[in-house]
Amino acid sequence: MKSFLRGEGCRLGRVPLFLLSALLLSASAALSHDVTPGDAGYIQEIWGVHIVPFMYLGAKHMVTGYDHILFLLGVVFFLYRMKDVALYVSLFAIGHSITMLAGVWYGWGISSYIVDAIIGFSVVYKALDNLGAFQRWFGYQPNTKVATLVFGLIHGTGLATKILEYEIPEDGLLANLLAFNVGVEIGQLLALAVILIVMGYWRKSANFFSQAYTANVIMMCLGFILMGYQITGYFVAA
Repeated sequence: MKSFLRGEGCRLGRVPLFLLSALLLSASAALSHDVTPGDAGYIQEIWGVHIVPFMYLGAKHMVTGYDHILFLLGVVFFLYRMKDVALYVSLFAIGHSITMLAGVWYGWGISSYIVDAIIGFSVVYKALDNLGAFQRWFGYQPNTKVATLVFGLIHGTGLATKILEYEIPEDGLLANLLAFNVGVEIGQLLALAVILIVMGYWRKSANFFSQAYTANVIMMCLGFILMGYQITGYFVAA
């Protein structure tokens, strides 16, 4: 029975690594979040307040945003208490909401290539943090709460930059943006629930800590792929 459980735990432990590997192989097809052409056309054509459609678009953006999901996974990877998970996810959500809402409302926008490259770097940073690289290299541990908030601000700036490209009508803008942001948070909670369920099973495996190293290396590689793609796009488009 014990040998069966060990074997079953090992198989459960391989599932998250398989999923991360699949993300790595598919990264060239989905290198970062974006607003799809169909959604962009809808945003450009509507006028007035549309709460439910914008909530849907926000939730869709979050659950299909590989960069957001990877960063969120990195943030909660070694968090075991729900109050810690709630704190860090809230910091990310606060940062994401501030710059997304303010960026679109006040028309702040920078090159989407630059901000998406920084978002890719946020995934690399979190993976290195999980691997204890900063302690080994510099003998110093950056404040993880501050880093989560700062990178949340950057992720929100990335979304605001994309939304600005589609010129949402001013009529009903604030209500629609708030609805979109609520949808983003709903999508984040859905993604977080899946992550925590998978992590809960995975942590029962005796091989979790050895596999955690590989998983974070894969996340780091995905972050570098995102960075490289966006940096290349910036110079090609220049």
